[in-house]
Amino acid sequence: MLEETTPTALTHAVLKAKQRALREDFPQTMGLRVHRSISWIGRAEEATDDDGRFIFMWIGFNAAYADEEEVHKTMSEARTEFTGFFHKVVTLDTGQRVYDAIWDNFSGPIRVLLDNRYVFSPFWKHHNGISGYEEWEKMFRSAERRFILALKTHNTVEVLNLVFDRLYVLRNQIIHGGATWNSSVNRSQVRDGAAILSFLVPVFIDVMMDNPDEDWGRPYYPVVE
Repeated sequence: MLEETTPTALTHAVLKAKQRALREDFPQTMGLRVHRSISWIGRAEEATDDDGRFIFMWIGFNAAYADEEEVHKTMSEARTEFTGFFHKVVTLDTGQRVYDAIWDNFSGPIRVLLDNRYVFSPFWKHHNGISGYEEWEKMFRSAERRFILALKTHNTVEVLNLVFDRLYVLRNQIIHGGATWNSSVNRSQVRDGAAILSFLVPVFIDVMMDNPDEDWGRPYYPVVE
């Protein structure tokens, strides 16, 4: 469960007002990313359930980071794309909002998420008989050690990588029909995942708007007349 000191996320209204004030100076591709992502953040705010909030926030995240080759990438390549995006955002986040959220406000939910085998990809690959994942438990413990080391060294990018690796599995479970809507079985990870995304994704967008001249990549689906 989320801690009582959970910060207030940037709202759709705040982000939209900032976007309208600055958009004339935005490069076209970056401006399209921000516009799309903010629209999904607004839709997520309207959701009355955690499943919907999680899905819409994930779409907002995808709009922000996915590049023009995203649809052709494997899962491991997509995760590599996460790393580059996170490194850029954390470097440019001069107010350290991502850092503070991870270390001061979401450390409990993150620990619970990373200790959950049901959002660990190798567990499911082994469960579904895919060769090479017989020792998924060793992989699980190895990921746990990576997380502990990242905590000790305050490696925000590595923590984000580990967290979104699990959230990506949760995203697949929901989007591909591997979960029941509002099910009690996966309620904690969906609830906490939605809360984590609801805070971090708006911060990602805010950082992008503060740094429009950075190379944020080209959307695969531009507006075509």
